[in-house]
Amino acid sequence: MVFQEKMANGIRILGDTMEKIRSCAIGVWIGTGSAFEEEGEGGASHFIEHMLFKGTKTRSAQDIAVEMDSIGGSINAFTSKECTCYYAKVLDEHVGQAVDILADIVQNSKLDPEDIKKEQGVICEEILMIQDSPEDLAHESIAGLYYEGDPLSKPILGTEQTVRSFNQESLHAYMKRQYVPERIVISAAGHFEKQYLIDLFNEKFQSVPHGQALEFKQNKAPGGRRFLPVERDIEQIHICMAMPGAPLDSLEQYALFILSNVLGGSMSSRLFQKIREERGLAYSIYSYPTCYRSTGSFSFYAGTGENQAVEVLKIMRSEVESVLKDGITQEEFKRSKEQLKGSYLLAQEGTSSHMNALGKTALLLNRVYNEQETIQRIESITQEDVERLIPTVLDINNTSTVCVGRVKKQEDELRSLLEIK
Repeated sequence: MVFQEKMANGIRILGDTMEKIRSCAIGVWIGTGSAFEEEGEGGASHFIEHMLFKGTKTRSAQDIAVEMDSIGGSINAFTSKECTCYYAKVLDEHVGQAVDILADIVQNSKLDPEDIKKEQGVICEEILMIQDSPEDLAHESIAGLYYEGDPLSKPILGTEQTVRSFNQESLHAYMKRQYVPERIVISAAGHFEKQYLIDLFNEKFQSVPHGQALEFKQNKAPGGRRFLPVERDIEQIHICMAMPGAPLDSLEQYALFILSNVLGGSMSSRLFQKIREERGLAYSIYSYPTCYRSTGSFSFYAGTGENQAVEVLKIMRSEVESVLKDGITQEEFKRSKEQLKGSYLLAQEGTSSHMNALGKTALLLNRVYNEQETIQRIESITQEDVERLIPTVLDINNTSTVCVGRVKKQEDELRSLLEIK
């Protein structure tokens, strides 16, 4: 049973006990990410995420690693466009130590100037790695193109220029503004004693200073047909298309996941079967929805040979037009709906996935759905719901496309196929 508590300083606590396992996953969720960064702060959320593992007032970076390894646990973090999460997974007997480490790094990081200088080099290399990975570059570029002009277009890593500009003072100022109780949710899933964990959180996080509450803006894509060729001297062309999607906490998001499973989200999907299995035109071909608090997108990706790019794009467009014209079959709907339900339930068996679901929805939506409620929402989706969504999502007039590779010599043909001048 999911429980919710609120600490005296405003931090929200959520947990779900899972009696038949021995592990516990704990996450400290901060309401900040690249979409909340102001001018000149690009990449600050991600940079701070790295820095918090570089040492605190009482623990060095090595101490943190050794202490976690000594109890057989793991600790890590990630930054997205709308949130940052620091998390640990340990055996139930080591929950107290895991919470102590998480509380320490979130509240007592030194942000040492020498460590900042070293990490600037590391993250600039990470930025260059994306430039050298055409698939990653395609996904990064499509987000920037589809949401151009909106905060969601900002890269999570920032730019080399902004990363090089960070210093101890600017990072402390950013944390003072963002790492406050009004923007923090702590979630836990697994085997633990409820009151013990609540008392532990209250003890370890009670001194977090107050700040401004989390405020969301309504994000929006500019719309229209958009095309970005990214020239790279590589053997493949990497194609990424983005269309309108659905926001979090909407029934449309479940209908969209079902539609994605039909089109490219599984091995039985139309695009996988036609492009990879029947024609052998690509090794990697898939679709995926991306859901944010107030908006979302629906993307297709294919990595294919230079001489096959136009043909692959034709098939992608053809399948989109086919679904627009004729919809999906009853068999496709039933199979894809069961696939969605099964993948959700299988994920919920893991403490980490369960903790993530609790923390993210509480932070971004200010509510939590239990397993039964989520299954009921999935079960409530009808084929008519999916059919009704199709014209809104598969909107050729609001499609952005990125091609990474040797694009120049066939750019005119690609633009013509996309009906872009």
